[in-house]
Amino acid sequence: MKLRGISLLGLVFSVAVALVGTAGPARAQSAEWKAAQAAFDQAQGAYLAGNYDDAAAGFRKAYEARRMAQFLFNVGAAYHMKGKKTNDPAAYQLAVDYYKKYVTEDPKAEDRKDVEKTIAVLDEELKRLAAAAPTGTDPTQPPPTPSEQVQALGEVKVRGLVVIESEPQGANIYINGKEKGPFAQTPWSGTMDGEFQYLVEKRGYKSKEGRTSADPSRLMVLQIVLSEEDYLGWLEIKSNVPGAEIFLDDKSVGAIGKTPFSGNFKPGKHTVWISADGYEESQHEIEVIAGETHEINSTLKGAPVGYLNVRGLGIEASEILVDGEVVCPRGPCRKPIKEGRRRVTVRRPGYKPYTTTIEVQAKTEISVKAMLAKKPGRGDAVVAYIFSAAFLGGGIYLGLEADKIHDTLRKEIDEGNPPIDQDDPRFQRGKYMAIGANAAYGLAGVIGLAAIYYTFRDKGAPSTATLDVRALALTPVIGPEYGGLSMELSW
Repeated sequence: MKLRGISLLGLVFSVAVALVGTAGPARAQSAEWKAAQAAFDQAQGAYLAGNYDDAAAGFRKAYEARRMAQFLFNVGAAYHMKGKKTNDPAAYQLAVDYYKKYVTEDPKAEDRKDVEKTIAVLDEELKRLAAAAPTGTDPTQPPPTPSEQVQALGEVKVRGLVVIESEPQGANIYINGKEKGPFAQTPWSGTMDGEFQYLVEKRGYKSKEGRTSADPSRLMVLQIVLSEEDYLGWLEIKSNVPGAEIFLDDKSVGAIGKTPFSGNFKPGKHTVWISADGYEESQHEIEVIAGETHEINSTLKGAPVGYLNVRGLGIEASEILVDGEVVCPRGPCRKPIKEGRRRVTVRRPGYKPYTTTIEVQAKTEISVKAMLAKKPGRGDAVVAYIFSAAFLGGGIYLGLEADKIHDTLRKEIDEGNPPIDQDDPRFQRGKYMAIGANAAYGLAGVIGLAAIYYTFRDKGAPSTATLDVRALALTPVIGPEYGGLSMELSW
């Protein structure tokens, strides 16, 4: 969706919108626009069919119904194309006249320079045609072709018009959300190409929002009647730093807009944060009362800050912490950081974290390009635990068997009947089993220690990063209603 100001108009379709019953002035405006639309549609059809005189007459009729400068441009465009097709000096002269009327009536037109260039080219073409026209010209001869300069202007397209009006007028218009602030105030006319969402809002009245699409061949008129509001409050937020971000009640939702900001709010207690790069954040507790206007005038104080810019491969899945606190749940991350020594950590599941200590200074940006290494597998530790458990189990078994032989021999010795033969093989077997049990315990302990080491050792290449420090040029900026800092990077 593209937007332009009042002077650059796409070709769009007509729509009328009313929120409640239409008042008398709105009915009059609708009648005027209805007449203008009918004339515009007729002229547009004639233009596409190459009937440029009829097209010019239709656009003049639309201008008489609603005096919009864009319609004058369309009259000039129709005569321009007639002159180009027929090389008619009279048509060129009319095109010049209406183009001049257009820039006179809309002196702030964004395309003023382009139209004035067109006027100059057509004036030269008129001079060329006048000089090349001998007396007694044979009427059967075809007219001379347009000059290269005229041909370079290309095909001229007539312009449609988007109009947004409200009753009462002076309402704020927001396009595709309020984050960028008011787009304009009613009444407004201009160009919108493609689908767009609109919000019309005025203090003391219910807001109206909707979504529509622009057709590049029609005239669109949004006429909105706002009804009075009595159950919401109106909040105006200003700061000494234009463009400061505004957060309401829950920061995780994101900014609701930028200063200066105004709109309807539900009654009740709210928390408002206002923040801007290079300034300390301000917090405000307010209670919105239905039908009343509330104001927040925030004075942001400058803080000595630098910037941390973390980027790198896979940074979109990484979490960035400064001094143990998460500043960005995912990258890339560029944040203002207060002066001083700061500990920066970049971590990602399945990867080794990267941690470094940086010295943040005002008016500098520290760029950290992280390259996280994957965590290695722990298969060697698992194998070591298995062997340790096996040896431990073997030692327990041998120890129990040795104890059984020992207990049996001790019982027989105590009974003394008959005396135990010193060459009884059980003595030797029990001895070997005891020694084997002790050896198994020892091996189990050694391998268990190795398993613990394998579990916690830092195996493989560590995560790394490249750091770059760049100076930021901060220069004072003073306006009629604010003072602040502008910022440039020194590369």
